[in-house]
Amino acid sequence: MAPPRILLCGDPLGNLNQLFKRVSSVNKSTGPFDALLCVGQFFPESTERLEELNEYIEGRKNIPLPTYFIGDYGVGAAKVLSAAAKESCNQGFKMDGLKIRDNLYWLKGSGKFTLNGLSVAYLSGRQSSSGLIYGTYNQDDVDALRALAEEPEMIDIFLTNEWPSGILNRASTSDIPLGISDSAGSDATISEIVAEIKPRYHVAGAKGVYYAREPYMNVDAVHVTRFVGLAPVGNASKQKFIHAISPTPASTMSSTEISTKPPNTTSSPYTFMEGAADTQEADKRSAESLSDSQYWRYDVSQKRRKVGGGDGDGDKLCFKFISSGSCPRGEKCHFRHDMDAREQSRRGVCFEFLNKGKCERGTDCSFKHSLQEEGDVRAGSGRTNSSRSKECWFCLSSPNVESHLITSVGENCYCALAKGPLVQDHILILPIEHLPNTLSSPPECEIELVRFQNSLKAYFKNQRKEVVFFEWVYIRGTHANLQAIPIPLSRASAVQDIFNLAAEKLGFKFMLLKSDKSSDGRKLLRTQFDGKCSLFYVELPGGTILSHAVEENEKFPVQFGREVLAGLLNMADRADWRNCKLSKEEEIKMVERFKSGFEEYDPNR
Repeated sequence: MAPPRILLCGDPLGNLNQLFKRVSSVNKSTGPFDALLCVGQFFPESTERLEELNEYIEGRKNIPLPTYFIGDYGVGAAKVLSAAAKESCNQGFKMDGLKIRDNLYWLKGSGKFTLNGLSVAYLSGRQSSSGLIYGTYNQDDVDALRALAEEPEMIDIFLTNEWPSGILNRASTSDIPLGISDSAGSDATISEIVAEIKPRYHVAGAKGVYYAREPYMNVDAVHVTRFVGLAPVGNASKQKFIHAISPTPASTMSSTEISTKPPNTTSSPYTFMEGAADTQEADKRSAESLSDSQYWRYDVSQKRRKVGGGDGDGDKLCFKFISSGSCPRGEKCHFRHDMDAREQSRRGVCFEFLNKGKCERGTDCSFKHSLQEEGDVRAGSGRTNSSRSKECWFCLSSPNVESHLITSVGENCYCALAKGPLVQDHILILPIEHLPNTLSSPPECEIELVRFQNSLKAYFKNQRKEVVFFEWVYIRGTHANLQAIPIPLSRASAVQDIFNLAAEKLGFKFMLLKSDKSSDGRKLLRTQFDGKCSLFYVELPGGTILSHAVEENEKFPVQFGREVLAGLLNMADRADWRNCKLSKEEEIKMVERFKSGFEEYDPNR
């Protein structure tokens, strides 16, 4: 297939008649193009262009291409965007854009989505301490982007409104626009993000000029980055405000293609900012192949991480640690790695509320703005199971349980579709009683759990699939759940090797419990588990169990099992459940389809 064709645009400033006339002309003469990505201020600078803006917002004039913008500031922005944010179609995680109208999408906050095969990341708004709801980004948005640096998927295009500070370093002076300085209209935070996520293209506006820098090398990556700064639409000096690119998605490129460097490639402009003492060494690191380190995100050198480590930035929480249970910066991180805060976040408490004690999004925020009682997070509080179960998402007696996900209910256990499933038929086996893990559950619960396991194995075997079971036993956990993920028969023999490889990257070795029957392996594991430390274990096809006791201050990814299997199945983009969220209607359809197929195997039919 031909690579997607994308148009890039500088600040529209509400000048939409001229913009879309030009886009239509270019699309007709050299197209067709797949999408238009706008950086810089999208909305007008004055009320004079409000009527022109409204003609497109209200649908009186057509927009020729799917158009995405991040410059959510200017006259009329608050009215248009607040109305869009309230639309039912724009609720929940919408990293691929909130729909304003047909062919017009607002990329809100920060995020990453796939556009015609291309991985597109963005940072909406500008840096500001004003606390405005629209038009500015906050620390949450920045930390969410930094978390992408650990993801195995390469970013094809990164959109920001302002230029990164230092982009002119090591650039050819003959190509730099006259009179331009690095200070005005540049943002040091963007420089830091770009140096971490290493996109193939970085597109920015808001500087008032056009500038296409020579490609530059990235430290610790084999590919180059191309920076393009675009001028505003209809600028008086007639500088370029439309730019066309047609990049092949990195996900479809060979390692040779990705590592190819044009002859005019320069060193990274950001190593200069960091005061790199040895440029040659930095360039050498840029050129080195990452082998499997681009794929596996675990680093042995950062194996141990003490809670609350790092200094500077006071009591601010690390977004990456809170969201995933690990942080790539390890002990170099300046933010706090707090397990209690992570547990609150897993219960649905807003990160900004945890970090600042308040959330400026108010009622527009979809997360909780109150802490769960301490007994809900820590063992030994004297709190009863009855009071906990009223707030637990997995207790059948709780008003918060999403009953439409349930597929089968027994006397002591039940099965439910996983929220944000890794694959179709990703199932959870859960005790009905509010228990912290399945290994210390009562005998009658264990018997029923194993019966569910055997039924799932038979069901998936009929589909020529094996099933992998794993559980993260966290000593401060809330409600136990054993995850069951089906995999193709062709991948079954590789499961043990890939888990061992991931463990090696984290700096530990699994303890192996081999048995002809998984129930025997579970019996042995139950006798060895004393409940005093956290534990991760995985039951492989064939009955082998791999287990690892997690030390108190050990950095261990909470989503480890899911991330490893996402890698096995070549679904790295689905490692985070939030990327896999379904609508309630889609969940209901998936549950009904599973129940229909599982009916003859269901021990509770």
